[in-house]
Amino acid sequence: MADHQQLKPVAGLLLFLNFCMYVVVLGIGGWAMNRAIDHGFIIGAGFDLPAHFSPVYFPMGNAATGFFVVFALIAGVVGVAAAISGLNHIRYWDADSLPSAASAASIAWTLTLLAMGFAWKEIDLGRRNARLRTMEAFIIILSATQLFYIAAIHGAASRKRTY
Repeated sequence: MADHQQLKPVAGLLLFLNFCMYVVVLGIGGWAMNRAIDHGFIIGAGFDLPAHFSPVYFPMGNAATGFFVVFALIAGVVGVAAAISGLNHIRYWDADSLPSAASAASIAWTLTLLAMGFAWKEIDLGRRNARLRTMEAFIIILSATQLFYIAAIHGAASRKRTY
């Protein structure tokens, strides 16, 4: 039982770290989305769309920026929700609270991996600003820390709740 309790502070630290990083991703992603809406592609009445028009156009970055920002925002929202749900598991730390925390964390992790794929593509294409580089770094780091968090919360899997 002592081994299971040793993972609780590690899981709590990773949960807090992931929550803070997802909030930063949401902040930068919100800025990028706001900038794209304010300064995006505007076409007047009577004009045709260009041949290579993309509805996910972002005035900063490259061709992968729009997809990266959209999926990073989705991963950030799900990640924050998974962190809030993970608080219950940290509180009880038993096998009964594990399934909801593990499933929410796993969904957040897979969406983070999807955003990480677009981050790598954006890095490969180049031409992006410092905020986007920061968000790329946070998504790549979150891909690892979210996986470590999932591994750490499984430490309570054999302990049953006693009433």
